[in-house]
Amino acid sequence: MASCKHCGAPLPANINKCHYCGTRNDVDLHARQPYVVAKTVTNRICPHCDIPLQTIKLTLEDNVFIERCKTCFGLFFDRGEIEAVLHSSVSNVYAINLEHIDTINKDRYLKPHKIRYIKCPQCRRLMNRVNFGQRSGVVVDQCIVDGIWLDNGELIHLLEWKKAGGQLLHEQTAKAKEKPEKYHARLPRSSYSGGNDNLGDNQCDITVNLATALIWLVSKVFGNY
Repeated sequence: MASCKHCGAPLPANINKCHYCGTRNDVDLHARQPYVVAKTVTNRICPHCDIPLQTIKLTLEDNVFIERCKTCFGLFFDRGEIEAVLHSSVSNVYAINLEHIDTINKDRYLKPHKIRYIKCPQCRRLMNRVNFGQRSGVVVDQCIVDGIWLDNGELIHLLEWKKAGGQLLHEQTAKAKEKPEKYHARLPRSSYSGGNDNLGDNQCDITVNLATALIWLVSKVFGNY
């Protein structure tokens, strides 16, 4: 459990404001991810606080530059940057703990959240709400062009989800869905009904051939009398 950087009081899951001293805490990066402020002001705007975001340099395997709000501590990732952070921060996960994954989600979302669509920090268009990965429990705000916004606390949630095997589960589920599609793609078009453009023509040919054979048989039988 995280603790308040000001008074040391414990912070419940998904809570960044200390109930004792009122200090807002950066639970995603403070004492968890090595970083420096690379740029104090950018042209990207926080969708909650409506102020310019900072550029943060994460010193991981490869340097990753993301944007952060200095007030609410929300994070904005360009495309592919969340995956890079997850890969660098959590590795060598070979088992899936479904019980732990469910526990993470229950602890962080004990109360229902009001759904709110927010603007992209870059293009200022409303973003889509997308569930990140299989059973992650984190509904991220995604701009299909510019990137993904995470509220404070959601990055640490994703890190815990990956440690519990959540990303491994997501990858296995995606592969399982691909197999039936690949199987049908290899089948001859006549072996399954979907996509068989000549099925109707083949049925007509069979009907004509049967009718011709029947006429021939009748003529042979009655021709002998």
